Amino acid sequence: MTESHPRTIGLTGGIGMGKTTVSTYLATRYSLPILDADLYARNAVQPGSPALAAIRDRYGSTILHSDGTLNRRHLGEIVFQNPTERQWLEGQIHPYVRQAMTADRNALCNALDSSANPHAAIVLVIPLLFEANLTDIVDEIWVVYTSTEQQIQRLMQREKLTLEQAHARIKSQMPIQDKCDRADVILDNSSTVAALLEQVDRAVTPLQSRWQNLTTDS
Repeated sequence: MTESHPRTIGLTGGIGMGKTTVSTYLATRYSLPILDADLYARNAVQPGSPALAAIRDRYGSTILHSDGTLNRRHLGEIVFQNPTERQWLEGQIHPYVRQAMTADRNALCNALDSSANPHAAIVLVIPLLFEANLTDIVDEIWVVYTSTEQQIQRLMQREKLTLEQAHARIKSQMPIQDKCDRADVILDNSSTVAALLEQVDRAVTPLQSRWQNLTTDS
């Protein structure tokens, strides 16, 4: 992408650490377009998709609901306990996510260039940004983090998981400190939502300045 294109923010962090809170705020407060990798991953396994057919062939028809859709909870019980199976599954889904997100990002870049969007940024919410080697499709990386204790508590409450299940999901991702070490912006969600959103406000300000500089130069 050239410098005149909108910035692409890769928003990531550990599971249950607050990515949705941040992306929702960026969309509602700043009207930034949001592309969510989880939605692309769901599209990748829709009935009739090659990925769902491969999953059914590998695990049998019990991996599907009666209506032919994927039983995600059952699949999660398999892959989060077995790194080999998780890697196989990611190999079915990640290429689709990369291709679809990149195409939609490029389309948005072209559209925002022509409409002179005042914030000039696109947000790609990618939980496995590092793990799936997708850092090359973003310009800067924002990481949301909490303590492990808060993360476990939120996961158990939100997903109705046992302690063991919560640990398995956390272990399946890169350690949060490693993600923070590679971040351009770090958002601390260990306090209140208001405190988190204040950090988001501060992070957005340079985006506005960059856009103003580009329009002034042109």
